[in-house]
Amino acid sequence: MPRGPACSITGRKVLPLVALAVLLAFTALFAGCTAAPGGADAATISPLNGTVTKVEVIHFTAPNQCYSCVVLGDYAEETVKTHFPGELGSGKLVFDHVDVADPEKKEIVERYGATGSSLWIGTYDDQGGFSKEEDTRVWYKLNDKPGFMQYLKTLIGMRLAGDFSQ
Repeated sequence: MPRGPACSITGRKVLPLVALAVLLAFTALFAGCTAAPGGADAATISPLNGTVTKVEVIHFTAPNQCYSCVVLGDYAEETVKTHFPGELGSGKLVFDHVDVADPEKKEIVERYGATGSSLWIGTYDDQGGFSKEEDTRVWYKLNDKPGFMQYLKTLIGMRLAGDFSQ
């Protein structure tokens, strides 16, 4: 009389290994996500030497955008236009949507190093300095438009003031 499937003994040995592999994968995946923004890992010293003269907020796009990519750009543009009309008018703040595949935009794509849909903030100073940063935190705020706008408003305001603590 058969005692059961032949793989049951092997399955009992493999299951703990699979569970351990999944646990290790999650640990590795989320290892960098434990520090709070503005915490000990934040750059508290300005990467620039002079006074901020201009901040660029660039929404880089790919030729075929997904829904989240479109929302990211729309929220960022609305935030800038709502909260910084004076800075936009004076040229101290610039906002743009840039397709990474557009040959006419090759210079700005290379300056930032963008490869696909992303939001970058570039800060220029009066000494010719330039600092760029990709903001990945905005992706986690797409389901909360007011939270997204408040976060980005605060971040842009900090960069305009030369504050790189967050």
